[in-house]
Parts: sequence; structure tokens; C-alpha cells
Amino acid sequence: MHPTPRAMLLFGLGVPLSVLLVLIDERLWPLAIAYLGGAVIVTGIDGILCPPARGLVVAPDIPGLLYVGERDALVVRLGSPAPRRTVVELACEVGPELASPPVQSGALARGHPAALTIPLVPRRRGTAALQRLWLRWRGPLGLMARQRVDELSATVPIVPNIRAVRREALKFSARHAMHGVRTQTERGEGSEFEALREYVSGLDRRWIDWKRSARHHHLLCKEFRAERNHPIVLAFDTGHLMSEPLAGIPKLDHAINAGLVLGYACLRGGDRVGVFGFDARVRLYTEPVGGLASFQRLQRATAELDYRLEETNFTLALADLAGRLNRRALVIVLSEFVDTVTAELMVENLERLATRHLVLFVTLQDPDLNATVDQAPRSMRRLAGAVVAEGLLRDRMVVFERLRRLGIHCLDAPSEAAAGALIDRYLAIKARELI
Repeated sequence: MHPTPRAMLLFGLGVPLSVLLVLIDERLWPLAIAYLGGAVIVTGIDGILCPPARGLVVAPDIPGLLYVGERDALVVRLGSPAPRRTVVELACEVGPELASPPVQSGALARGHPAALTIPLVPRRRGTAALQRLWLRWRGPLGLMARQRVDELSATVPIVPNIRAVRREALKFSARHAMHGVRTQTERGEGSEFEALREYVSGLDRRWIDWKRSARHHHLLCKEFRAERNHPIVLAFDTGHLMSEPLAGIPKLDHAINAGLVLGYACLRGGDRVGVFGFDARVRLYTEPVGGLASFQRLQRATAELDYRLEETNFTLALADLAGRLNRRALVIVLSEFVDTVTAELMVENLERLATRHLVLFVTLQDPDLNATVDQAPRSMRRLAGAVVAEGLLRDRMVVFERLRRLGIHCLDAPSEAAAGALIDRYLAIKARELI
């Protein structure tokens, strides 16, 4: 039990009050003693009426999993045997993997328990530590307070965000949402015959089946569907540039979240998906496999990708990946670069990989760069920052243009829209039969 700032203020007022009474009339000094004595009595009564710590019931409900990029909650149920209404302040001490949660407060009394919700916001994948709970409540006059510390010593794994995958899965519940039945305006290599349908105005006459039309005495047209069973490789750069935070979490986690959503879409569309992780050396490779049942395997593989401080070696990594793929595949490289100088080796090796495979190069936009360029130059420091940011954005445009001229598809999307943009680009590639 300890005094509150209100009690300190109460006793602190006794000093100037005593001096003032003595200055007015020295015979009034007993009033100052009476004031201090009354303050001691009132504070003691408030301490006696303050509910004891041992009677407080604390029942935390710890979540089993946390998803990076998603807010979850630690629910703490409190109960008190005291009949008097008590306001309890609750704070949770967490490890560095979680953002520091704010202090929560709630009122409880006998027969009226309280449930306080502490937000848990993961900063990165790993294992979150919930160390201890700090509880504090005051007496009815707010002069004395009690404090209690409950050790939690709990750990919660932080895994890639599959909640976004579940949300996106609803968009592909219909069969035609991914590929469906469509008429090919141009027969691509490897297009698969789907069915026959009656010819109507507007369909391509080249796909009229004349033999079957003569047999049925009316025009029939062939329908094609996008070829499936393509190998798709999600290549994640785990180097130091991907460990930089973006919107509160590392770029690598944004990339993994978007990659999982795309992986589900690819598996749903009948393609096979594999994972490749690299930085200074190759960290992970899983063979492309198909079927929705393999999505858990995809999730486990991405969870193994760790944050690295090494610089990415594109020459070693992409040469290794090219040697592992024995047929043409769609390789989605989720990476990052700074300027044209640091991107030189990356461009050369992506060009070499694109001679045999279809490459989609994906980066995440940094809103701080655009905000720095758009800010009003009210000082020389702001002006210099805007010039540097403008140069970095110009270098990014130069690198993207070089990659496009080499036949490499590029996507630079905001982190919150990366998953949807990836799926749209994947569907456009499938529609054009580019794989």
C-alpha cells in the first residue's frame, strides 16, 4: 500500500497552511497540527477501506495464436469480494515482439465482475512473451492505493496472417470466380478444351466446330479454360532491407501475408505452389505441390522464414532457384532495393532467370517517401529530405522500367493492397496464357 498523488497534495498543503496561520497569528499554530493530524486520520481510514490485494480474483484468457498484422486481445476477468465499488487499473508487461498495450480500467464489486480487454498488436513473427499483470486500485477517497503483480510467464506464437486468407477465400467460393468457363479470343499454347456451346453473335468464328455443327444441324463453338497445374514459386527475400518496418511491421511480414493469400488463390485455381527463401544464401525451398490440403504446408514453410541482417545475394540465390526448376514456372520475387546502384546485380540475375521462366517482381510502396516529397518545404531540412526522397522514387521508376523492357512483370503496391493486386496480376497472367 502506498499514498497517491492526492494524498501527497493533501499533506503538502499543510506546510503553506501552517506558515500562513503562524504569520497571521502565532497562537493559531494548533490549527496546523490539527490539520496534519486530520490528514493522517483520513488517509489511514482510506487505507483501511481500500480492498485487500489477496481478495482480488484475476483470471486471464490468453489467446493460443497471434497473427502478425492483426490485432488480438488478452481478456482478463476480475472479481472482488468487497461490497464497495472499486475501480481497478490493469497493465500488461509484454516482450519486444508486441507493442506496449495501453492501461485499461474497469469498475467491479461483489457480484459484479469486470472483463478488461488488453489489445495485443504483434510487431513481427516469433514468440510473444506475456510477462506479468500489474493491477492498482485506490480507496474510496483516493488517498491510498494498493498494487498487485501477477506473474503470467506465458508465451504465444506469432504466425503469418491466415485470417486475411480466410477473408479472401470467400471471394473465390464460386467456380467461375477464379477461371471458370470462358471463350478464348486467342488460343494460347497449352489452352485446355472445356466444352461445346451454341454459337451466338460476338463469339470468335475460328472456334466453330464444323463437324459437330453439321451433325447437330446448328452452329457449335468450342470453349476453352485456362491451363492449370502450373508451378508457382513464391520467392521471398529475407535480407536486411525486408526487415525494415512498414506500417508497424517488417516488410517481410507484409510480403508473407500477401504471398499466403496468393498461394491460396493459386491452389484453388489448380496450380502448384512452392516457397523459396533467400538472402546471403538460400534459406528454404519447398517443391511446388497442388491441392488446397497443401496450404498448411505452405503456411508452415513461410513461418520458418526468419529476419536476417545480411545483404541479399541475388546471383547465388536466383542461380540456385533456376537449377531447381525443371520446367517453365511463374516465379514471384518479393524483394526490395534502394537505388539503381544496389539494384544492378538484381536486374542482371532477374534477366537471366526470365530467359526460361516467367518472372513477376513485387515490391511494397513506402508511404513515407511520398509524404516526404509532397510535404511543404518550410525549412531547408524538409527541402533536402524532399529532394532525396524524389531521387529515390526516380531510381525506383528507372529500375522498374528496365525490368519491364527485359520482359519481367513488375508490381509496386501499397502494403494494405498488395494481396489484391497480386491476385489481379496473377489472374491477368493466367488469362493471357503467359506461363
